[in-house]
Amino acid sequence: MTARTDKSLRYLPFGLLLVVGLVVALVVVIRQTGPPPPIIGQIQPFLLTNQLNQPVQLSDLKGNLWVANIIFTRCPGPCKQMSRRMAALQKRWAGNASVRFISLTTDPDHDTPAVLKVYAEEMGADPSRWQFLTGPKPTIRELAVDGLKLTVKDTEADQRANPADLFVHSTISVVVDRHGRLRGAVEALEKDSEAQFDSLIHRLLKE
Repeated sequence: MTARTDKSLRYLPFGLLLVVGLVVALVVVIRQTGPPPPIIGQIQPFLLTNQLNQPVQLSDLKGNLWVANIIFTRCPGPCKQMSRRMAALQKRWAGNASVRFISLTTDPDHDTPAVLKVYAEEMGADPSRWQFLTGPKPTIRELAVDGLKLTVKDTEADQRANPADLFVHSTISVVVDRHGRLRGAVEALEKDSEAQFDSLIHRLLKE
């Protein structure tokens, strides 16, 4: 092996790393500059109450992009995992105050503002950025199902696996733009959900 060949091989790993780095950067750019997400629907005005017992309406979110999901605090299933994913998203976007987070409860009879406050604190929610909303069940269902296109269904008593198995609901989280329009949905429990959220948020923030 010549000295020149030996030198080339010595720098090959660095060259490969450089190429890989450029490919990753290109993928990130493509994800952030892809076509605008479609407008799926317009969220209608609502009035609910957050974990601080404060009224929250659609107009309060105007000008902000928000990620929304539906959970309930005594959920025996995926709710805590969904909330932890939302907490991670809140942390990643901590530097952008125009990105907000909304969690609706499908169990408003139990999930009072006080109960939601305890749950929110457990999840590390910043109340100025991440609000947990409760209120009349018809209002929640209208926002969740008609507006956000999420699935919410009561579990029949004879089909419950345990006493807390009260509802079937989406594990999807959705993204709403600054104008209150539904623009995308992500399966929150998928491994690459963080990248999907980041892609949606980046593109919508550029509009």
